[in-house]
Amino acid sequence: MIKYILIAAFTVLFFFNSVNAAIISYKKDTDGVNFKLDKGLMKIKICNESMVQVKYSSLDQFSIKKSLMINNDWKAIPQFLVSENKNEVIIATSRILIKINKATNAIKYNDLNNLTILEEDATNGKQMLADTIVTIPVFRCETQFLSPFDEALYGLGCHPEDTLSVNYKGRNQNLGIKYLTGAIPVLLSTKGYGLMWDNYSESNFYGAEADNTKFKYVSESGTMVDYYFMYGPDFDKIIALYRTATGAAPMFPKWAFGLFQSQDRYQSQAEVLSVKNGYRNNNIPVDCIVQDWFYWEPNVIGSHVMYPTRFPNPKKMVDELHKANIHAMISIWPVFAKGTPNYDQLNKEACLSDIKWDNINTHTFDNYYDAHNPRARELYWQQVKDSLFAPHGWDALWVDQCEPDNGSLTHLRKQTNYYIGKGIDYYNSYSLMHTEGLYNNWRKDIADKRLFSLVRQTYAGQQRNAATLWSGDVTCTWRALKSQVPQGINACASGTPYWTSDIGGYHFNWGAPDWSTPANNELFTRWFQFGTFSPIFRIHGKGERAMFSDNWTSKTKSILLKYDHLRYRLMPYIYSLSGKVTNQGYTMMRSLAFDFRDDANIYSIPDQYMFGSAFLVCPVTTQMYSNDTTSKLAKTRTVYLPKSTQWYDFWTGNVLNGGQSIEAQVPIETIPLYIKAGSIIPMGQYLQHATEKPADVIEVRIYPGNDGKFLLYEDENDNYNYEKGKFATIEFAWNEKERMLTIGNQNGSFTGMLNKRKFNIVIVKQGNGVGVDINPKFDKTIEYSGKRVNASF
Repeated sequence: MIKYILIAAFTVLFFFNSVNAAIISYKKDTDGVNFKLDKGLMKIKICNESMVQVKYSSLDQFSIKKSLMINNDWKAIPQFLVSENKNEVIIATSRILIKINKATNAIKYNDLNNLTILEEDATNGKQMLADTIVTIPVFRCETQFLSPFDEALYGLGCHPEDTLSVNYKGRNQNLGIKYLTGAIPVLLSTKGYGLMWDNYSESNFYGAEADNTKFKYVSESGTMVDYYFMYGPDFDKIIALYRTATGAAPMFPKWAFGLFQSQDRYQSQAEVLSVKNGYRNNNIPVDCIVQDWFYWEPNVIGSHVMYPTRFPNPKKMVDELHKANIHAMISIWPVFAKGTPNYDQLNKEACLSDIKWDNINTHTFDNYYDAHNPRARELYWQQVKDSLFAPHGWDALWVDQCEPDNGSLTHLRKQTNYYIGKGIDYYNSYSLMHTEGLYNNWRKDIADKRLFSLVRQTYAGQQRNAATLWSGDVTCTWRALKSQVPQGINACASGTPYWTSDIGGYHFNWGAPDWSTPANNELFTRWFQFGTFSPIFRIHGKGERAMFSDNWTSKTKSILLKYDHLRYRLMPYIYSLSGKVTNQGYTMMRSLAFDFRDDANIYSIPDQYMFGSAFLVCPVTTQMYSNDTTSKLAKTRTVYLPKSTQWYDFWTGNVLNGGQSIEAQVPIETIPLYIKAGSIIPMGQYLQHATEKPADVIEVRIYPGNDGKFLLYEDENDNYNYEKGKFATIEFAWNEKERMLTIGNQNGSFTGMLNKRKFNIVIVKQGNGVGVDINPKFDKTIEYSGKRVNASF
């Protein structure tokens, strides 16, 4: 309330604040520099040598703010120096120079060679402007930066239906979380910096200001401008800084990198078990079967009860899945209908919000609980645990409907009063707080099992809550498939490491498409190929689409099985990447700018990305084979091979030079995949589930042409002992000049660690070490017992 009184009192002040405030004085303290301005205050906090926080307010003092995004208390303060000249105050760390204009308080960030990395606009760099939004008086908080013509910009979350573009240079983006629209306030630039805005109100990014020479970020409510500058210049370094500030992503259980089978929806216990039998009896690899919503029907939402007529013994069902080495995930919703003990308990303790969902099945208006209330989060978890997890033994959470979604009545979300404050100020933070309650309570009550949660929305910091973002209820169309690729790329460039989409799309005009048609066999095949190289590999949507379904032709089934096997053969590679995600702040699904930032040709390619450091993935998102007109289409797609390296065709072993575009042949069974020269790819055995066999035999494919390294990561697969140091790594290093592979010492230990194993080394060339199958011959077999080995080729 104080905030809104202050807005009325300072309206006149803000009328004049379009002119930037000059510095009157400044004072260095232990963690940065405080500035007194002729109109307000500014604080530049040195988080570390590469990251600074900038706070600016036109008021006489900063409001007290506990960040929901940032969980680092910055106890370790790096060394920095402060100096000044006639025009500037200069703060120097060991990596950057921060120059503050005395007349305008505009900030310029330079590297140690005094080259500009980023510069605030001198006129409107930081502003707070009085406004009224849905009858609420607010401070609109704005920042504006100069943007050179040759810059490319990435991130800002996942917006599944907004665009087919990937580069935000020259275009706008709303950042207000609602149904099918996400928001992560993180931006990465090919100039080597990242920005993060610590504000939870609905915001907008304007990427083409002043004839595309500036960009602006506007949050509709706040008590200060509050942003972070992060200097890489490599994208991996920037994302690592983001995770340093907002929290590391925990390890998922190994099974979570296998195949998820889901459908809207399995109607009974018998149907769930029939899906289990369909996979296991047909020898199709799978790791998880998912129970979607309305398992409680005819009970009401929020009851957390599996209706006994259809699910007579949920524990027995889950036990049967476990016996088949299949894990079980269940959908939970933050919505409660009246007439249940859960609703009554939450209501009695003032833990419900007045935000309502128009229930599409029962046509009632049901309440969201207040996820910003710590007691509400505790009660919510207790109800879910006591009703579902403790009695049945589910392994994972599907966290649906957490925008919160109240349809077109988004103004009511802004006008509501959460426990923590006005809804307008916490418009985007519901899913962050919802998953925080789930993760923290899971860790307390289910301490020996890693949490995997699939979440429909995410915000900055949510990766620390073991949350995977999925792109929502996208349509079963080629347009939707095409849009998933850049949205997955940008979601991961925003700092969230785990992203997925519904393979095949969720709905077709809100019903199930006829999956048996040639057109839909083709669509599903292409989406499945893309899903194989998404961080999380997951079938879901309306209509029967399990891999054993009779909707698929025998050819489609064969192709699907091929890619399912490829995913599982790549388990040593993928799980090692997940180790880097947790331990190094790595990104698995990588904008091309992560690895080829200096190649301007990649800046606006929306449908290619790196999967780890080895695979260049080029999904096919155009129908080519399944209607009368497609016979006239060329069965190719354009692929750009980034410069400064050579590339191996994964399927043939042919070598191509980088820096060129090619027309890649794309028969229905092929997604174009290219491997960067110098890559080392460990491939395991054929598996029916992720932990079926010990990794005692690994095929190691070497792609000559450059030096290269790969760090193999292993641990106990499904507990948190890795946090206590219970894991092991083995480094593989290829020396191109000497044509020598060095396998380093096995570092670390954990229960069940292999002391001996066999590495079958394959030097890839045309026709050798290609495709999915285990290579019929090896260039060398190394019996490895944990000690360093050198092998020449």
